[in-house]
Amino acid sequence: MLIRFFIIFLFGTVFASQGQLLPRFVSLRSASINMHVGPGNNYPIEWRFICQGLPVEIIAEFDTWRRIRDHQGTVGWVHKSLLSGKRMVIVMGSIQNLHGKPDEQSEIIARIEPGVVATMLETQPNWCKIEIRNDQGRFKGWVSRKQVWGLYANESKA
Repeated sequence: MLIRFFIIFLFGTVFASQGQLLPRFVSLRSASINMHVGPGNNYPIEWRFICQGLPVEIIAEFDTWRRIRDHQGTVGWVHKSLLSGKRMVIVMGSIQNLHGKPDEQSEIIARIEPGVVATMLETQPNWCKIEIRNDQGRFKGWVSRKQVWGLYANESKA
């Protein structure tokens, strides 16, 4: 038991049965997804997500079921077919500026309200490049990493 704890502590990452890392971020595949209290359709539905693309964190796996956590800390089980590997983030806190470059002094392209879901395109140590699509158009730019949820502090994406 002590050796198992030491190995997990030493490497800091747990591998799931399918060889992917746990925890990891994914997104919701459709606009209506039921989250169950346990890993199966026979368990009661605890919550219904109605936001396609919402980032969620997989924290456990059992067979074809994934235990996920959302940005508000809600935890439950969904079938793996309802999840996508597409990386998304959600804007947190207050209204944020979307910058043309990863620099506070650069041009402000748009102002983003909390709760806006965006595609994650690229990361830098303090910045995340995102794309937002809505009825007003498509906006690409940079936002402070501290102001979005859906990526880890040490994660990089080019």
